[in-house]
Amino acid sequence: MSATAMSNANFITHVTTLADCVGQTPLVQLQRLPEQEHIENGATLLAKLEGNNPAGSVKDRPAFNMIYQAEQRGDIKPGDTLIEATSGNTGIALAMVAAMRGYPMTLLMPTNSTQERKDAMIAYGATLIEVDEGMEAARDLALQMQADGKGIVLDQFNNPDNSQAHYLTTGPELWAQTDGKITHFISSMGTTGTITGVSRYLKEQNPDVKIIGLQPDEDASIAGIRRWPAAYMPGIFDADLVDEIMDVDQRIAEVYMRKLAKTEGIFAGVSSGAAAWAATQVAKNNPDAVIAFIVCDRGDRYLSTGLYNVDDSHIDNDADNAA
Repeated sequence: MSATAMSNANFITHVTTLADCVGQTPLVQLQRLPEQEHIENGATLLAKLEGNNPAGSVKDRPAFNMIYQAEQRGDIKPGDTLIEATSGNTGIALAMVAAMRGYPMTLLMPTNSTQERKDAMIAYGATLIEVDEGMEAARDLALQMQADGKGIVLDQFNNPDNSQAHYLTTGPELWAQTDGKITHFISSMGTTGTITGVSRYLKEQNPDVKIIGLQPDEDASIAGIRRWPAAYMPGIFDADLVDEIMDVDQRIAEVYMRKLAKTEGIFAGVSSGAAAWAATQVAKNNPDAVIAFIVCDRGDRYLSTGLYNVDDSHIDNDADNAA
């Protein structure tokens, strides 16, 4: 064998598939965001950087698992059209996995979602249908399309493969990355797959780990976080797995989103700002706590909102005091 052929063979042994790149995201310690009182009481704040997944969000995990498990059961086969209602990140992730595995993908999305998210779905080859009436209407339309024989709905809101993805991957990663020392886990709640899957795993390791979910307050509209009407509460949600639910003010979430970028170099969306704020609040009351929170995605999918161009110099103290 020639030297070139040997070199190529050595290279090939290290090649992986895109599917193998989902998960194993970094867990990083915040250095400058925590106020001095957090540092003095020994609390540690850790951010799980889910934007490092191939399609850029925590939703890569359930997207891959929902399609993979459906294949294993024989529920779908390459060439079948898949349908899903999404506010953005799940749709992008599903479009990526569908392209990877050979499925036409139809996504239904509220019209007010950011243009970056819409463009990303289309870039992966998905068909995008915009719905004026919001997420609930998008979910209803997806089910109607399935009833009309236009495809198969994966149904992230009621599909146990969603939360299973986090039970199998995110939870074990957090436990290993903290050497089993994690005391609090914080996650925004949308489909609730992340919080239920992670909670189930962590509480099996240590029932004393506190699980804190985030929902927008009555007046807030935060991408990726929902306050569901009772009729639309995700079927995969298990209230027994969540110890506390915190309401998040939209202005504070946006301030902390910008703080993450400017003081930590973590460029993320508004729901991640909400989680960072919640982590600081939990830290105040829990000396020596090890607090991990989910940074759901990357900030580049929100640039068109103009949210990063706001000067917080005159409201930072007000936001902290309001918190």
